[in-house]
Amino acid sequence: MEPLSNLLRDLPASLTAELVDVLVDAPGVKLERIVSLGHATPPGEWYDQETNEWVILLRGRAALRFEDESAPRVLEPGDHVRIAAHRRHRVRVDRAVRAHRLAGPALALSRPLVAGCRVT
Repeated sequence: MEPLSNLLRDLPASLTAELVDVLVDAPGVKLERIVSLGHATPPGEWYDQETNEWVILLRGRAALRFEDESAPRVLEPGDHVRIAAHRRHRVRVDRAVRAHRLAGPALALSRPLVAGCRVT
C-alpha cells in the first residue's frame, strides 16, 4: 500500500535553491513538487526544456515570463499553464517588493508552491 502524503506539509523554512520532489516517475510522465522561496531564473538565462510541461501554482504568488511575450503572467493559487517543449521561459522576482504586487517588469514571490507534470 502506498503511504499517504500531503503536498502542503514538510515545507522548509529556508532554501538556497528550489526544492524539487519527484512524486511520480513513470513511462511518459513525471510529476514533481517544486518549492521556491523567491528563487528566480538568473538574469539573461531562460529555461528551455526538452519535454512538454504542465504547471499549477498551489500556494503563494509567482510570475512566469515567456520569451515571446512582453509581460509576465502573474500566477495565483489554482492558476495553471501548459508549457510546450522548447518554449523559453523564466521566473522573475523583485526581492524589494514582498509578495503582494507587481513592481515594474518584475514580480515579488511569496513562498510559491508549485506542482508540475512533465510529459516525456
